[in-house]
Amino acid sequence: MSSIADNIGSVTRRIQKATLKAGRKAGSVHLLAVSKKQSVDALRAAYDAGQRAFGESYVQEAMDKMEALADLDAIEWHFIGPIQSNKTRQIADAFHWVHSVDRLKIAHRLDEQRNSALPPLNVCLQVNINNEETKAGCSLEELTELADAIEEMPNLSLRGLMAIPDPDQPEADLRASFRKLANALKKLRQDAPASGPLDTLSMGMSDDLEMAIEEGSTWVRVGTALFGPR
Repeated sequence: MSSIADNIGSVTRRIQKATLKAGRKAGSVHLLAVSKKQSVDALRAAYDAGQRAFGESYVQEAMDKMEALADLDAIEWHFIGPIQSNKTRQIADAFHWVHSVDRLKIAHRLDEQRNSALPPLNVCLQVNINNEETKAGCSLEELTELADAIEEMPNLSLRGLMAIPDPDQPEADLRASFRKLANALKKLRQDAPASGPLDTLSMGMSDDLEMAIEEGSTWVRVGTALFGPR
């Protein structure tokens, strides 16, 4: 059985190879370890192997892990799950990134509840890229309005877009979904040029990260290939 350190090395090499193949700058794609439902020991092993960014989807589970791993320097916490209104205060103060902002109410709450002594919270707008009934996310048509609103929020920094396309769709359709999100970010830069850095595409997982990188991903969210099946 391969260790978490071996898995991190393998996935890192996949990212580097795909980045080079796509003609992109080395280091322009980051690995987010999807650590929800993984043990504290597994996260510590990943940290010891050089991993620093971890993605969580359940607030209380994440808070428990943060407390248990408080001795680790430079660890970076990303919230990647659906956001309930009654959980925004904890998310606002405990996380460095939120990838799943999908409506104005949530953005307002995160901004109001972020401690102003902290740096602005990095946020991505989650897009329901193919308008799937079972998926969270805003529509493409709502992006500019949301981005303009976040521009007025001093405690948020809009970094880009996130999507979770159906991984079981045909390869050509999956690639088209990634490309659609990349094009949406380009359009958002034109329509709302002042709305934060807009330098981030959070897309791609264990089985499709190469394709996502070819289409412009800057954060790939990988769980199974690092930690094994949950």
